Amino acid sequence: MSVYIQHIETLAPENVYSQDFAAERMQAWLDDDKQRRLAQRVYRNSGIATRHSVLADFGPENKDPLFKTSPDGKLTAPGTGERNDRYAREARRLAVEVSRRALAQCRGIAPKDVTHVITVTCTGFSNPGPDYYIVREAGLRPETQRYALGFMGCYAALPALRMAWQFCRADPSAVVMIVSIELCSLHLNFENGIDSLLANAIFADGAAAAIVSAREPPAGRSVYCLDNFASALIPDGVKDMAWRIGNKGFEIALSTYVPDIIGGNIRSLIEPPLAESGLRVGDIGRWAIHPGGKAILDKIQSGLELRPEQIQSSRDVLRNYGNMSSATILFVLQELMQAQPAGAADDRACAVTCGPGLTIEMAVLRLMQG
Repeated sequence: MSVYIQHIETLAPENVYSQDFAAERMQAWLDDDKQRRLAQRVYRNSGIATRHSVLADFGPENKDPLFKTSPDGKLTAPGTGERNDRYAREARRLAVEVSRRALAQCRGIAPKDVTHVITVTCTGFSNPGPDYYIVREAGLRPETQRYALGFMGCYAALPALRMAWQFCRADPSAVVMIVSIELCSLHLNFENGIDSLLANAIFADGAAAAIVSAREPPAGRSVYCLDNFASALIPDGVKDMAWRIGNKGFEIALSTYVPDIIGGNIRSLIEPPLAESGLRVGDIGRWAIHPGGKAILDKIQSGLELRPEQIQSSRDVLRNYGNMSSATILFVLQELMQAQPAGAADDRACAVTCGPGLTIEMAVLRLMQG
């Protein structure tokens, strides 16, 4: 039985900042000249042009700042509770809005048809959470089943898709809506050295929704058919990417070695799952790579010997939005779907995400026309 991603909807918050502007602000907040020079280099080489945030703190109209500036120009970092309160408010708003938009654009599926909601986030906690408000405010039935995948990190959207795939295979009448909401900008941190500097330079906010079902897609509609999933670990990188809750927001460990570790292992991790589907790396025309950063994309492209155009959608999302943690791969899959019509010779696709652990998640898909 075939299971399809019927529609993907994405939503970026209204506050948008250029990377050049972000670099200027970051350098103004840093005390050490060496750190300022390093920040300038990191931001300049990030591959990012713009990022979005739920915070208006860094623009001209700053009416409700989370990050406050003292009279001497120094930044006052909020505590974890303050950040999480802002998360609860903004995550509810974005989750409901992207859900409504997804349902409005998904032909043949109405809110009352949704049987399961899976929310994905690693940037905040609240209960009732976004899943509750999606059901209440997007017109879903009160008996809709709700699941929350929390604190998994950048790779989490693919386990959510795998859950949806399993639900639909177990019950062909199921309609599953996955909603990823990541508000990374709430966790700007200035006390963790190079790890914080790297994180501040690449992470951003975004939300995305995907509707999954076994229903035959409407005529003329491009969809993804979900074929297979796989999970893998790179134990050598367990200390190089990690995510913990601190007193001043969530703190990330993000080693500069991460791209090399991923690049050196990616082919050996990707080839066996592809072989299970009777495929080789060269059989995949479209690659949806999580743009964790420019260096990660460079290393994966090199490790898999991909042509630049095969991962262009990942680079475009990185340039226009930055790294929105788990939501990012859904932005990339949407870009891929729009970039080339279904039925082309390279309609096989592979999605790859990475995150704490180091964890690698993978999905094999086909872009099809209903």
